[in-house]
Amino acid sequence: MKHFSIKIIALVFIALAFLLWLAVSFVRAYQPKDEKIYAQVEAREYAISSKVAGRIENIFVKKGDSIKKGDLIYSIDSPELQAKLEQAKAGYEAAKALSTEANQGARVETIQSAKDLWQGAKAMANLAKSTYDRIESLYKDGVISQQRRDEAYANYTTAKHNENVAYQQYKIALDGATNETKAAARAKEDAAAGQVNEVESYAKDTQAIAPANGEISNVLLHEGELAPSGFPVAMMIDMKDAWIRFSVPENRLKDFPKGQHFKAFIPALNTEAEFEITYVAAMGDFATWRATSANKGYDVKTFEVEAYPTTEIQGLRVGMSVLLK
Repeated sequence: MKHFSIKIIALVFIALAFLLWLAVSFVRAYQPKDEKIYAQVEAREYAISSKVAGRIENIFVKKGDSIKKGDLIYSIDSPELQAKLEQAKAGYEAAKALSTEANQGARVETIQSAKDLWQGAKAMANLAKSTYDRIESLYKDGVISQQRRDEAYANYTTAKHNENVAYQQYKIALDGATNETKAAARAKEDAAAGQVNEVESYAKDTQAIAPANGEISNVLLHEGELAPSGFPVAMMIDMKDAWIRFSVPENRLKDFPKGQHFKAFIPALNTEAEFEITYVAAMGDFATWRATSANKGYDVKTFEVEAYPTTEIQGLRVGMSVLLK
């Protein structure tokens, strides 16, 4: 009887322990659990490229190098561009010379020559007039014929016209080009200067410069390879401009308003940091969550949230995970 009573008591204790475990498990199962959201670190990335196509002459960086804004990343050798620059400069010098000539007028020798021709034509006209006057007087006295008088008058008229033509040529040489010609020459000079500036701007782009402080994350082409126009030769990231990105369902969006501060844990650094939400936007239809309950008559969309650290985090790297509760 004694052993039977002990067995009964043991069974009662086991039953009570089982019921207690069952009750605790039931309570734990229905208690709200902390929902964890995983975010990822991202940073501003720059694609360093050139608008000039050519063969890469030198690469001055490698992956992992820290660079500062204005540092030379790579250079391009483009003989075609150099030839175009020389051609543009030659065209500018020619246009400049024509513009200078139009504004300065004819050479001194040309002006003097035109003046001498005018003076000679003027002397011939004066001589023809004197000859005509004498012959006209003789004609009136009946000494010479009308034919001779007409010839003298024709010579005088021709000499007078020649004098006028020579004088106009002298005036043209003295005054130089017309205002319209000068304006056209200046416009051609400006156009040629613009072509030189354009080619020189392309020539400057044969040397790729770092747009900001950062770190080289990848080098896609190497020395001797041909770089197309606009193709990124090197990639760099700026960890000073880093943020985290995560996704939340629409029914949790109220917990993440723009401007809110929150703390999150960074496992790789074993540290907690404060962040500020700066961007909230709906993701594409591919990220839509369809409601699983029949009484919910709408689809729950997924929203993308970005947050920047309020203070600089030492050792932060792109791709690190960040844990939010």
